[in-house]
Amino acid sequence: MVELKSPSEVDAMGVTGAFIADLLTDLAERADVGVNLLDLEQRARDLIAERGAKSCYWDYSPSFGRGPFRNVICLSVNDAVLHGLPHDYVLADGDLLSMDIAVSIDGWVADSARSVIVGTPRPEDQRLVQATEEALAAAIDAARPDARLGDISAAIGAVAKSYGYRVNTEFGGHGLGRTMHEDPHVANIGKAGRGMKLRPGLTLALEPWFTLGTERIKFDADGWTIRSFDGSRGAHSEHTIAVTDGAARVLTSPVR
Repeated sequence: MVELKSPSEVDAMGVTGAFIADLLTDLAERADVGVNLLDLEQRARDLIAERGAKSCYWDYSPSFGRGPFRNVICLSVNDAVLHGLPHDYVLADGDLLSMDIAVSIDGWVADSARSVIVGTPRPEDQRLVQATEEALAAAIDAARPDARLGDISAAIGAVAKSYGYRVNTEFGGHGLGRTMHEDPHVANIGKAGRGMKLRPGLTLALEPWFTLGTERIKFDADGWTIRSFDGSRGAHSEHTIAVTDGAARVLTSPVR
């Protein structure tokens, strides 16, 4: 069931979203050569506790994972493209790190992801991150009242195609609100004009993620970390948005 949110409920999700945005900025500034992923995990835990927020990941046990998940953030490095399990790994020069987190404050959820390059960037990695950010911007622009869900998916897929990247269809965006995953599923590729009509109050997590070489994936032995099948690097960008009477409202932008 798709549940539309009232303006006050969207505002509440925006409070959570602003916190997440600031948390990801904090972690991005700390992600440097020599930093352990476990230190970033601990920093995220500390910030969540200080704010009185609640992790949506802790104890999460979906069908695709080997639950329960006992971390508060997904940290995916290089060819790890999604759901990276924080572990004892020290970031090296040139690593491509994707950070994905969802929390709730006062019962309202927001979800966001950001990819950063540690130390010296590779041009191909910069291009990959840029593609996910452009795809996210295109998806947000497509999320207008009376548009269709397929318009969002088509916008993401068009950016991927323009960069020459293939798109995985197993994992994509989703609705959210009181819980981290609600209807509808938002594929990262699709046909414009298809799917449900978008209405004000619809809240979505839009999350394009691409890899350099393939759309195929494989799972690590930990049961969570998803890697590109061919070992090529991946990047991931995500915002929580609300459909309004006009342009979509981005709920996971920092408050300035």
